[in-house]
Amino acid sequence: MSSAAAPTLSLPGDPPGGRRAVRVWGVGVAVYFVAIIFRTSLGVAGLDAADRFHVNASALATFSILQLLVYAGMQIPVGLMVDRLGTKKVLTFGAVLFTLGQLGFALSPSYGMALASRALLGCGDAMTFISVLRLGARWFPARRGPLIGQIAALFGMAGNLVSTLFIARALHGFGWTATFVGSSVAGVVVLVLLLLFLKDHPEGHEPPPAEHAGAAYVRRQIAASWAEPGTRLGMWVHFTTQFPAMVFLLLWGLPFLVEAQGLSRSTAGELLTLVVLSNMVFGLVYGQVIARHHAARAPLALGTVAATALLWASAVFHPGQAPMWLLIVLCVVLGACGPASMIGFDFARPANPPERQGTASGIVNMGGFIASMTTLFAVGVLLDATGDNYRIAFASVFVLEALGIVQILRLRSRAAHREREHHVVSRVEAVHVPV
Repeated sequence: MSSAAAPTLSLPGDPPGGRRAVRVWGVGVAVYFVAIIFRTSLGVAGLDAADRFHVNASALATFSILQLLVYAGMQIPVGLMVDRLGTKKVLTFGAVLFTLGQLGFALSPSYGMALASRALLGCGDAMTFISVLRLGARWFPARRGPLIGQIAALFGMAGNLVSTLFIARALHGFGWTATFVGSSVAGVVVLVLLLLFLKDHPEGHEPPPAEHAGAAYVRRQIAASWAEPGTRLGMWVHFTTQFPAMVFLLLWGLPFLVEAQGLSRSTAGELLTLVVLSNMVFGLVYGQVIARHHAARAPLALGTVAATALLWASAVFHPGQAPMWLLIVLCVVLGACGPASMIGFDFARPANPPERQGTASGIVNMGGFIASMTTLFAVGVLLDATGDNYRIAFASVFVLEALGIVQILRLRSRAAHREREHHVVSRVEAVHVPV
């Protein structure tokens, strides 16, 4: 049996899916949608933030670096929390924290308080995506996993679209405080929705009771997840694919297009919007392809990295300012980075049992955000050191891509062998389950 057949296997106790599953899962996705609006709002407000708090490029980058540092550092703890407490409690904590963070950022009178607010926002944001992945796994059949994950990410990118289309315009129409205070109301709305309507799992599909023996349990969960080659491969796929687009959208894309390429803010904003729209299209395509052809995971991930590196180099090192058609193609290709990063979860999911899904997802999700945080910092430092030379600063992307490719190639065959072993065991268990 080829690996491509794995997604069609119906496992014992598989959730049924259906309309109720869509409604409950949709509430979780709405929370993630708002978290992404808050996370990416700084991407369109970077120049405004620099003026408001009177900071240079390195200090401006610290906003996003601190936010992502908190996010990345929270991934494994959040994964353990989701496995132990369930989705609803963790999402509730997350919604409260990211709403307070957005409100605090709106009202911060100083750079230090604004930093603290972004850290609080990052902590709440960190609790959303892993929870939504766990919610999908509890409410939908396993074979739907790749598509459900890509659709969740697609709604996240819709949140990014709200930032590029509406937050940017509101900043110039209503000002800093009114824009960020007004946006924080969305956090209150989704908090009410999840308290009223979200359930961890359908009736009859309660997870088996697990023994939670304090620190020993935590160590076992992390060690068992990390021991799986599929988890480590998933982390490196996420590390290598996600960060170029995140660096571009979260902070440095707008300054690069305006200051290095000579575009107006409105034109630059349209190109950032193109990245988001492209991401949504690629998300649907990648999800369908992987759901039908599991063997396409690694080629899609590596192909996306190669295309991103080629277009990034072509635009950044083009003599003079890059032509508009090249910037458009770059933004279209950057749109594939997010969907490609979701492939990392598709390597970790079949490698771990249900009781470790949150922990494994946390390890995977940590990869891309560590890469993003590192590159955001490197670009800021290099811009200050070179007098805003974007060619030198943006070349830091290639270092992390090379590291990630080496690790993917090293782990790929090992993870495939282990996944075949899991697949055989699952089929044997399915055959022997009493009807």
